[in-house]
Amino acid sequence: MDLKERISVVLVGTQSPGNIGMVCRAMKNMGLYDLRLVNPCQVDHPEAQKFAVSAKDVLEQAKIYTSLEDALADCEFTVATTRRHGKYRNEIWTPDEVVSRFDACPPQSRLGLVFGREDSGLTTDEVAVCRWQSTIPTADEYGSLNLSQAVLIFCYEFLKGAKESAPAADEEKTVREVAGTASLEPLYAHMEKTLLRIGYLNPQNPEHMMRTMRRIYARAELDEREVASLRGMLSQIDWACAEFKGKKGA
Repeated sequence: MDLKERISVVLVGTQSPGNIGMVCRAMKNMGLYDLRLVNPCQVDHPEAQKFAVSAKDVLEQAKIYTSLEDALADCEFTVATTRRHGKYRNEIWTPDEVVSRFDACPPQSRLGLVFGREDSGLTTDEVAVCRWQSTIPTADEYGSLNLSQAVLIFCYEFLKGAKESAPAADEEKTVREVAGTASLEPLYAHMEKTLLRIGYLNPQNPEHMMRTMRRIYARAELDEREVASLRGMLSQIDWACAEFKGKKGA
């Protein structure tokens, strides 16, 4: 598949029907068509139709989900777009760096490009679901972009990247099937349950350490076999700690 044909644009909690319409137009301008909406405002609103202009087909084909995990289930690679930096928001790349990194991924991979709410963006937990993070460099005086503007910039970079990276006819890439969200989220849930059971995680705030675990394994870019191996290890720990007496030193 062409690079830009492997991209899904995911909007989380969009508050304005007009913004959804403008995102559809931005996507179609750059040759992208797969729009996914997580808990959006009213999609069949006149404002959405009005601002979609000639991209009403993108709007009508948009898929609606009740969770970000479900929306990204078939995506091996995922990008949280964010302006904020902090403890759980590091290694943040520019849009062109995301395109370069994804172009180097297995050619059958799909990428979910995730955008948050107009007023507050993505939550820390939503960012943690994604493998990568990205931001658009802007002027210090005023860095806030309209949702559709941000989508347009990312879509343009993928359109440009698709044209620049067209492979030669005889070029072959080593195919490694990287595990997607559908496999990683059950792994993280299993890991959290096991680490709570053996007293490694703080039961009052397990998310703190689990975000670190997610970052570690995101960098590893696990394949399905490696996920299965980790799940097997966790199952063995579950079995071995049946007689667990409490946290060491407690």
